[in-house]
Amino acid sequence: MQKDIKIAVIEDDENLRFLVAKRLSNEGYQVMESADGLAAEQLILQAQPDIVLLDWMLPGKQGLEVCQSIREQGFENLIIMMTAKAQDVDKIDAYSAGVSDYVTKPFNMDLLVTIITNKVKYFINNDKSEVHKFGEIEHHPNIHSLFSQGKKIELTILENRILLYFLKNTNKVVTREELMLEVWGYQADVNTRTLDMHIVRLRKKIEKDSERPSFLQTVRGVGYQFVIE
Repeated sequence: MQKDIKIAVIEDDENLRFLVAKRLSNEGYQVMESADGLAAEQLILQAQPDIVLLDWMLPGKQGLEVCQSIREQGFENLIIMMTAKAQDVDKIDAYSAGVSDYVTKPFNMDLLVTIITNKVKYFINNDKSEVHKFGEIEHHPNIHSLFSQGKKIELTILENRILLYFLKNTNKVVTREELMLEVWGYQADVNTRTLDMHIVRLRKKIEKDSERPSFLQTVRGVGYQFVIE
């Protein structure tokens, strides 16, 4: 399937762009390149790549502005920001602009490939028309959204991934460790408190009473269970 996946590498550092593009080509992906923000925006909108690897600092137009602009023009595919900016405030800015995920420079090339493989596995090779229903709610994982009584509720990329895993494992007790491995995978520094925080936020979006959840239930001392009768 990888030969059908298009990845745009948007990076003004010629050496880094060459290394990333060459490695991804060797992995079997179709790769397109750009070194300029303005040119990149046109390339992305025309070619509609499945994944965009987007540098933050670009000539012509900053990566964050490119991201915001293409999102406003309807681009819904994955955007992974590549940047040396590692502060939480920078990450918040990136996610607010519509970035799907984040990789901090300098990064290990194997790590980057693993991240992309994970994205392809969970988001791109899945059936684009995939819809899950529970109660009065429809989950559309490809657009990270819920629909309930005619209203659209947007999910963050992590909420979407957590919910999708539960919906594929309904009525099964899922341990916190299993869930963290499936959702974050490569990130060893994620703790159970971070996971529980995402669960709380997700419950507020799917439960009528998030304090007394009927779907996403806690299994004390073990993890969680998504109950559909």
